[in-house]
Amino acid sequence: MKQDATRRAFLCRTVRLACAAPLLSLASAARAAGTRSRAVALAHTHTGELLDVVYAVGGRYVPEALRRIDRFLRDHYDGAIGRIDPALFDQLHALAQAFGASRPFEVISGYRSPQTNAALRRRSGGVASHSLHMEGRAIDIRLPDVDLADLRDAARAMRAGGVGYYPASQFVHIDTGRVRTW
Repeated sequence: MKQDATRRAFLCRTVRLACAAPLLSLASAARAAGTRSRAVALAHTHTGELLDVVYAVGGRYVPEALRRIDRFLRDHYDGAIGRIDPALFDQLHALAQAFGASRPFEVISGYRSPQTNAALRRRSGGVASHSLHMEGRAIDIRLPDVDLADLRDAARAMRAGGVGYYPASQFVHIDTGRVRTW
């Protein structure tokens, strides 16, 4: 009962802030309301889309936000949408917090369909046959104004999954698999 009242109060504050300042995104409004929310801001390098969303409030994920992120991180080659592991967003949130990021993560690759993964594997030797991208457990990113090696080191320090470093292609791969680096 008390939790429902707290959630209602949060939603009311968020809506009031969003209405008072129409240029604020929902994520910005939730942050301004002082809630213990987790948000992620993303810019897709292939589709040009932007997303800034609160994906968790308190200890709970927000289902509609997760669906929006799933769609945002769809396979940009064939449009297939996979379910993305929310633990990946927690890693992104922690990295953004660590760097005090004011700009969104640039996403190079999120979900990949098995067909896309196979095609990329035929073209490049650096694509795993059983890539965690196909399970929605991996993302390739960079963070503007953050040195790529610093982003890699911060991701490694979290010990939350795998971290791959691709300086020639200008991205860091993070995933929710076992802890490993390459």
